[in-house]
Amino acid sequence: MDPDEVKSKLQGLAFGNVLAAAARDYKKEVIAKEKAHAAPAIHDEVDLDELLDDPELERLHAERIAALKREVEKREVLKRQGHGEYREITEGDFLAEVTRGDKVICHFYHREFYRCKIMDKHLKALAPVYLGTKFVKLDAENAPFFVTKLAIKTLPCVILFKKGIAVDRLVGFEDLGSKDDFSTRALENILKRKGIIEEKKKDEDDEDDETDMSKNRRVRSSTARDSDSD
Repeated sequence: MDPDEVKSKLQGLAFGNVLAAAARDYKKEVIAKEKAHAAPAIHDEVDLDELLDDPELERLHAERIAALKREVEKREVLKRQGHGEYREITEGDFLAEVTRGDKVICHFYHREFYRCKIMDKHLKALAPVYLGTKFVKLDAENAPFFVTKLAIKTLPCVILFKKGIAVDRLVGFEDLGSKDDFSTRALENILKRKGIIEEKKKDEDDEDDETDMSKNRRVRSSTARDSDSD
């Protein structure tokens, strides 16, 4: 083959490679520009003073603050009425306690019964979570009048009151699979289905999750310090 012809072909191949590379670079540049035009301008300046002075935002903020204030006041009133804790009452307190609340859970128990102690444990865990419902317990041996009037035959017996009227009850562990190792969640779900405690709202769940996370962090931090000291 003629040397000049070979040289010409090699130059042609090299030129073709250059053109192909240039074409690829041009295509990349075009695509990048299209993406830049399509994407929102994330670096646009925002006038924070205008946002702060926005009357709609001010109205929403004021409404949120007012709602939080009302919720705090409602919780304080409920706590003064005995909500938020699992309390023992006497036979003399019984009528006042169950008639002065919209929703009341009363556990009739016996001090020596093991299953009553199990029910106590779960109700005590639920009481501070559901402020809208009052949680109390009454020693059945010391309340013979109401044990007879309410026809209580088996203990533990958890009676559910709405506006002073007994609307439902849990007798023993019949609704809980007749087992001693049921969970607090199982009891919680039954009480929800019976309408004596309300479903928690999502923001309340989030607040509880944040509280639990904070507690867990404190526990881990304390454990780490104890390990370091050892």
